[in-house]
Amino acid sequence: QSAAGVRRSRTGARTVPRTRKARLRVAKADPWSVMKVSFLLSIALGICTIVAVTVLWMVLDAMGVFSTVGGTISEATGSDDSAGFDLESFLSLPRVVGFTAVVALIDVVLATALATLGAFIYNLSAGFVGGIEVTLAEDE
Repeated sequence: QSAAGVRRSRTGARTVPRTRKARLRVAKADPWSVMKVSFLLSIALGICTIVAVTVLWMVLDAMGVFSTVGGTISEATGSDDSAGFDLESFLSLPRVVGFTAVVALIDVVLATALATLGAFIYNLSAGFVGGIEVTLAEDE
């Protein structure tokens, strides 16, 4: 075989490369496997979400967004007797990360349950229509 991947016959003439094809049908998805994979992927997504929110909060805090917006809100909601709403203490890093962790945990549970339910529904519908047919091709 030459460097270009084109086969040569015994006489040295170039021949067209052959392509092997296989038709496969996905007739069943194991719900236990789907649950394990979706759980791991949603855990990874939850960790990425928490890290992204933390980094975004730190960037916004370093830029002074919370203090600027907090000062404006404090002036708008304050009176002579009270200081107004304190945005910086309300949107503190521990509170924001805690809320994000709760949302990520709910997402893990829901994504795992929905993926497992989807596997059951796929198995039911694949029993009626035969499943998804996939054609795989290999170039020689």
